[in-house]
Amino acid sequence: MNVNIVKPRPEHVSGIARVCDVGWRQTVESILSDKYQNQNAAFWYNHDKVLSDIDNGIYPHVALIDGEVVGAIGGAKTGPERGDVFVLYVDETYRYQGVGRRLLAALTEEQIADGAFEQWVSVEKGNWRGIPFYEARGFELQREQKKETDTGEKHVTLAFRRVVKDMI
Repeated sequence: MNVNIVKPRPEHVSGIARVCDVGWRQTVESILSDKYQNQNAAFWYNHDKVLSDIDNGIYPHVALIDGEVVGAIGGAKTGPERGDVFVLYVDETYRYQGVGRRLLAALTEEQIADGAFEQWVSVEKGNWRGIPFYEARGFELQREQKKETDTGEKHVTLAFRRVVKDMI
């Protein structure tokens, strides 16, 4: 399997939207209602929003196999020494094969080069895919955050942090 981690281009919009929409829904399928999932996915993963986020550097990398998007990561520097991972999804056919690890490494390298000392990620409580992935890469739980959607649904996200300044 030849995976290429590249900067996204406009032709990758549909693939990014698909991978993120499906991955996010799998993360919250037993936690948040279909109504909320549809509303949220329609906002974040519509083609215009994804294209805008590519243009603004929010999606710095995608994983391609034979030209097809099989993974995407979103993130940015959110403070002078802080980088955040906003989203990281891999098509389920290619999970557990190093794609997510490579996407995270590419984002981390960029954030460190831009002065990041620490990196944060928020994960839905009960996300049995995401939590072990981030813990295996040195992220440590900092706090639980109780949230309520605009449809009145309650859920909990977990904030994880790791020190990255000496990783490169």
